[in-house]
Formats: sequence, structure tokens, C-alpha cells
Amino acid sequence: MGKEILQVAETVSNERGISESVLFEAIEAALESATRKLAGGQLDVRVSINRKTGDYATFRRWTVIDDGEEITRPGEELHLSEARQKWPEAQVGGVVEEPIASIEFGRIAAQTAKQVIVQKVREAERRQVVASYEERLGEMVMGVVKRRDKGGLIVELTGNVEAIIPREEMIPRDPLRVGDRVRGLLKEVILQAKGPQLILSRTDPRFLAALFRLEVPEIEQGLVEIKGVARDPGWRAKIAVTSKDPRVDAVGASVGIRGSRVQSVSNELAGERIDVIPWNRDPVQFVINAMAPAEVVSVVMDEDRHTMELAVEDDQLARAIGEGGRNVRLANALTGWQIQVMGRVAMEERSEEEARAAIALFQEVLHVDEEMAAILVQEGFTTLEEIAYVPPEEIMGIEGFDENLVNELRARARDALISKEIAEQEALHAQSMEHDLVHLPGMTEELAQLLASHDIHTIDELAEQDVDELMALAPIAEEQARALIMAARAPWFEEQA
Repeated sequence: MGKEILQVAETVSNERGISESVLFEAIEAALESATRKLAGGQLDVRVSINRKTGDYATFRRWTVIDDGEEITRPGEELHLSEARQKWPEAQVGGVVEEPIASIEFGRIAAQTAKQVIVQKVREAERRQVVASYEERLGEMVMGVVKRRDKGGLIVELTGNVEAIIPREEMIPRDPLRVGDRVRGLLKEVILQAKGPQLILSRTDPRFLAALFRLEVPEIEQGLVEIKGVARDPGWRAKIAVTSKDPRVDAVGASVGIRGSRVQSVSNELAGERIDVIPWNRDPVQFVINAMAPAEVVSVVMDEDRHTMELAVEDDQLARAIGEGGRNVRLANALTGWQIQVMGRVAMEERSEEEARAAIALFQEVLHVDEEMAAILVQEGFTTLEEIAYVPPEEIMGIEGFDENLVNELRARARDALISKEIAEQEALHAQSMEHDLVHLPGMTEELAQLLASHDIHTIDELAEQDVDELMALAPIAEEQARALIMAARAPWFEEQA
């Protein structure tokens, strides 16, 4: 009997490439299932096979529960007092067991054994696939297109393992056919009941980076580093690279002689155009580089809003924006900055207009002459907030500005901002009370202000609401909502009468 088990384990292990330990567990599960079936009752069984001799023993098991608990699984549970009559060391929550007669391996229900063993073998194979491919997540894999269906491409990988490239992960206009060799990035491994599902992507930015690692030895060797990738799959991409060795030109190495390396990557991506961008630690220079092939004339950076406004020559504007805004969109994604592009003339006109507006504002609010206001604007101050809250040393750095003058300007700016805030609050309050909304029967000042925050400022605007809408905006009962709306509509009925 023992030799028969050893022979089965060895044969199946060799045929299916499954470890013998997994097969022993499968045979143990089959024997346990057959034992329960032959016993014709509910019981917990454990079978233990000696891995060297193939001999096995069978044990019946019980879970120990407290005497006060109700037995919910007869034949599998024992109360503590009963268990301790035979097993003095028994504890609540523990398991006790005793040996019982083992059924013969050759005489167990063949179908039951086969089903359990096959199931365990399949589970083991799935675990092997998942384990081997989970280690390769984010890596590029290669296979052969096996078939197409409405969901995408089915690809056969090494070892008869199948993967899928979903339609949304395929490159538009990709001319792949059944039998073609195809690369993809292993994006996800999903364990399903029918087996592991390997998801490949050809649109992921990491796939483009993996292709460059394959084509450019300097990247694989660590001499050149990829700092970022942005893609519009099938159309255009930008990749930022930098050199870790001053003797190596990162862009030149990535492009290759006469563009051979970047062309190889482009061919793999169905002709996707690729801009290789030199990465720069300076964000302004990096954004300028990322806007290639357009040439940037000037940059206005707002660090707080994380935006940059770029000016290009007017005849370069279409190229800078790109078809459908593609060039700007990719530069945004690559650099992480929100980029706005305009022509040089328009930028200059807007800058002049903003400067005039700032000079007029400073003259009116800070009570300074045009010359001093112009100096502040020339030094980069364009708002009252900047005058009021930047460190005073920045303003005192302007020639002719002493501490007393700077303190006075800051005080005037702060006073103006406070007055503006008060005026805005008063205007909001007055607006909420417009047309005596607060005096409507059943209305309170708090409710009127709440409705005003939802853009209901007048009696007519309230009259246009229905009961459900009003209850959704304010915590009031249905009767109160209906009464308020009817009161607001009263003038309508008077006019009709």
C-alpha cells in the first residue's frame, strides 16, 4: 500500500511538475474525503502519510468547546468535561483525536480520490503560476498571440501559461495578428476560480521604459537613468533621462546612432513618436526641455499653484500646443507642473495690462504716486497680499525704500485687505436678505442665510423650488418646506387674480 502511494506521488509529480509534498497533501485529502464518505456521518478526519515509506494512519478529531456552549456540529465537537474523561490535557478551543482504522488506498472510491487529487494538483499549479509571475510584476514579458476576442488578445507565454491584453491596454492601430510574437508589461495577476489571470499592458508608461532598458545598454548598466515617462499610446510619448556618468550623453545614448535605438522602440509601439528629453533638477529648465520641439521664450512660475505660463513665438504656438493639445498634455504629465502656453505678443500684452492694473491699484489703495507704484511692480510685487505679508526685508531690498516706508506700505495693504473682507461679508449678508426673504412667513435668518449659500437669494428663486429640492437643501420638515414655497408663490397668484 505504501509503495503504491509513493509510486503515484512520484509519477504525477514528474508528469505535472508539482512537488511531491503537494501531492502527498492531495492524497491525504482524498483519503480523508473517502473516509468521511464511507462513515456516512459528519466527522472530522485527519490522514497522515509517512513521506518516506508511504504508510499512513487515520485519526478522528473533535474540537473542544465549553460545557455551556451548544454543540452545532455533532460528531465534530465535544464538551470539555466529556473530552477530559479520555484526554485530561484537553483545553477549550483545542483539538483531540484518536486513531481509527484506515481504509485501503486501492479500494477508496476512485472517482472521489481522482477529483480531490486533480483539484489539489490544479490548485498547486495555479499557486505556482501566481508565485512565479507575481515576482515579475512590472516587468516585460513576451509571448505569442494565440487568439483575439472581444475582450482583447489572448497571449501564450512560456510553459503554456495564458495571459490577456485587454482592449483598453492595447495600442490603437496595433497591427498584431494570431501567431505574432508580442511584448507586454505584466501589470496584474488575478487569482480566479478557473485559474490565474495574467493582465498585460502595452499602453502603460512603464512598458515604454522597459523597452528602452532593453534597447539601451547604458540604461541597463545604470549609467543612464529614466526619470519619467508620459504617453499618449500609439501617438506620442516623452521620456526624461539623465546621466550618472559625466562622460555619457543620456539623450544621445537613448536615441542611438541615427536614431536607431529610439526607432526600434517606436516600431514596437506601432510607430508612436517619442521625444527623448534631458531631465533637469531646475523645474523651469525641465519644463522648457519637456516642451520640445517648441522653443520657449519666457516663463512665469507660480510655485504656490504649481503652474507655469510659457510664452513662445507666435509662429511656434501650434507646435507648442500640439495636435489636440497633446504636446502640452504630455509635458504636464512628464514634469508634474500645470503648463499654460500662449504666444509671445499675447503674453507681453497681458503682462503690460496686468502691470498697469497693479500700478493703478497701488496708487489708489497704498496712496503712492505712479513712480513708486511702478517701482513696486518692476520688482515683482503685483498684489496687496504680497505687500502685506512677504517678509519686510524683501521690500527693503528695493533701492530708496527704508524701514519706515516699508512698514507704512504694509500697514496700508493690510488695512485695505481687512476692509475688503468686511465689505464682502456685508455684501453677502445683504444679498441673503434681498427682497425681504428673511421676512417671509416661517422663514428664519439662519435658514435664509443657508438658502443664500445655495444661490437662493430672492423670493422668486425660492418660489421656483419644489418641496423635495428645498428639503434636500435645508434640514426642514415637509410641511414647513411646502408652507415656505406657497408663501413665496403667493405674489404669483395675486398677479393672476
